[in-house]
Amino acid sequence: MKKLILLFVIIFMATLQAFPQVESLDSAKKEYQYPLEILITAPRLTMPLKENSFATSIVGYDFLSTMPRTISPDDALKLVPGVKVDNQANGERIHLSIRGQGILTERGIRGIKILLDGIPVNDPSGFAPDFFDVDWATVERVEVLRGPGASLYGGSSSGGILNIITQNGSSKPLSGQGLISYGSNNFFKGLGQFGGTVGDVNYRVSYSREYGDGYRDHTHFFGNNIYGKATYTPNKYLTLTPIVSYSEKYHENPEGINLEQYNLDPKASNPDAIPYNEYLETNRLYAGLVGSVNINANHDFSFNIYSKRTLFTEANNHTFNDRNIQTPGASVQYNLHFGGKKLKNHISVGTDLAFQKILETRVENQHSVRGNTILSNQKIEQRGLSAFLIDRVDIGDKFNVMASLRYDDIKNTLTDNLKDPYDASGDAKFHQTTARIGFAYTPVPNVNIYANVGQGFLPPATEELAQNPDNFGGFNVHLSPATSIGEDIGVRGTIGNKLYYDIGGFFLTTKNDFDRYRITDPLRNQETFYKTEGSSRRIGVEVYGKYTPIKPLMVQLAYTYSNFKYTNDVPSRIVMDDTSIVKYAKDGNYLPNSPQHQLYIDAQYEIVPHLFIGLNSETLSKAYIDGANIEDEAVKAYTLFGGRLVYQFNLKSIAGQISFNVTNLGDTKYVAFSEPDPGGNAYQPGAGRQFFGSLKINL
Repeated sequence: MKKLILLFVIIFMATLQAFPQVESLDSAKKEYQYPLEILITAPRLTMPLKENSFATSIVGYDFLSTMPRTISPDDALKLVPGVKVDNQANGERIHLSIRGQGILTERGIRGIKILLDGIPVNDPSGFAPDFFDVDWATVERVEVLRGPGASLYGGSSSGGILNIITQNGSSKPLSGQGLISYGSNNFFKGLGQFGGTVGDVNYRVSYSREYGDGYRDHTHFFGNNIYGKATYTPNKYLTLTPIVSYSEKYHENPEGINLEQYNLDPKASNPDAIPYNEYLETNRLYAGLVGSVNINANHDFSFNIYSKRTLFTEANNHTFNDRNIQTPGASVQYNLHFGGKKLKNHISVGTDLAFQKILETRVENQHSVRGNTILSNQKIEQRGLSAFLIDRVDIGDKFNVMASLRYDDIKNTLTDNLKDPYDASGDAKFHQTTARIGFAYTPVPNVNIYANVGQGFLPPATEELAQNPDNFGGFNVHLSPATSIGEDIGVRGTIGNKLYYDIGGFFLTTKNDFDRYRITDPLRNQETFYKTEGSSRRIGVEVYGKYTPIKPLMVQLAYTYSNFKYTNDVPSRIVMDDTSIVKYAKDGNYLPNSPQHQLYIDAQYEIVPHLFIGLNSETLSKAYIDGANIEDEAVKAYTLFGGRLVYQFNLKSIAGQISFNVTNLGDTKYVAFSEPDPGGNAYQPGAGRQFFGSLKINL
């Protein structure tokens, strides 16, 4: 352990680095902003980073533009400590967790608030089904706040907040951009976008298409994205941004495989995947309006209103699940600013309103053919109502205190239209008050100290409620909300103009954690169900840095230490398909899919003007597949290497970029992530060596 700590210190001192810059559709290269002065908006108040008490990372366009594929957040968030992204079969389906929150979700993201240009991605229960509406080639920056944020956004932010901000149009009346990418496993992505500024309106419209065969059997995917936004600023008092988006996604699902299958052929799919043609298909259309009204220097409002329509189909090895989903919502927030130079208050009050109606039907999957037997036909109606209060106090120009308080009331109502074999109609109601307080202190201009304590509230998500172990229809009535309380302390700053660092630690305790299990019913023994059970203690260290020892060289590092253990009073039996296997999640055992060490290093060197070479490495330590912590079943540690060559050119009115990327350069065989599958199909193999090339042109 001492050698590991010494090695970490050496690597850290050699490779720290600062935040990337922010660019828009037509922007030329900009100088790096002083990191502590960067404005962020994720905490519901616009403030410099140095006044924010959250552990915070900002990923800018200069790093996002080096992504080899730009189709999912696993590449985009590699330099964010505390975050783990699991990509299912190298497509756009991912699991994402912050500090282990949401790590056991089979599909989608829970416990993390996701905002896309100010529009919530989460539903009223806090569940975010996917990132399909995000075209990562058009993202300008991502703000990631780690730690309990339930007092700001409710149960959907028990683990943290992702604020995704897409590019604006150019300052010209019209400019455009084209992108073409090709790569291994028949990968293709094409993007076209245009935008500009005409009078008081800045606008941007984009369209992209991508497809690929994946690296395993039965992992083909394709998708289309259309996205448009326009910002209307007629005067200094009013800003309105209408947004329209359409996404269409299809993903074959190979499922996990057991250890024997993995050792024999890691590219193989689960034996059920192809005969039943397991897949997910999503079509989503949404429109929203984000705005602000600045009455004067002391009073302003911000608001959003939106509506989404989603058509979703999932084919698993027993059923076809069809959903027609309508998701309207709105938020309004009033901000009051008063005080003088020595003491200034920023008080915000507001409400979030979220609604959802799901029409769901399930029929038998008879080896990839829809059966005639209707297994469930039901309507789920959800609503989330909340009220929040935020108070940020600036004491002089060095000390800031921020406190927040929120009340959430969530109601889920199910109407069983089938009523056979019995009427499964019912309600599931949850409510909670959460609070948080933190401070940020800047004793000297280049050093910022922050600390906070906050509560988390994680209600059962739509996916968990809809999986009823007692019947094909109805709610799982055995679930209750998980709660948590977490403390953070950290320091960030710069040394000279070459080094930026952010080092923090956290302690988090949880109660009523969710867990996954199976039942013995032969018609449903392959489905995943959830139960409320157990608690945990989580200790972590998160480090980010940027170091520029000489002007052509830039090195970035993100390191995460995670010590996540169960604190169960009584051992919990892990139900396996083979009931002769006896396993328990015990007090002191590690949580599943939670490696103790994650390390990502990225170095970029400018060989000659406009020609860059980049090298990176990604290391994850051993992780267990479930709470039993059986060594022979654990996912082994691995290190992957990658590289890129980037050339930027400018020919009169045409500028562009040519890039070549290679991932998993050593063609390492590894398990990308694991799931606590009761059938032993816990292993999701990672991709071998892959090559990608892209051409980007700005007009």
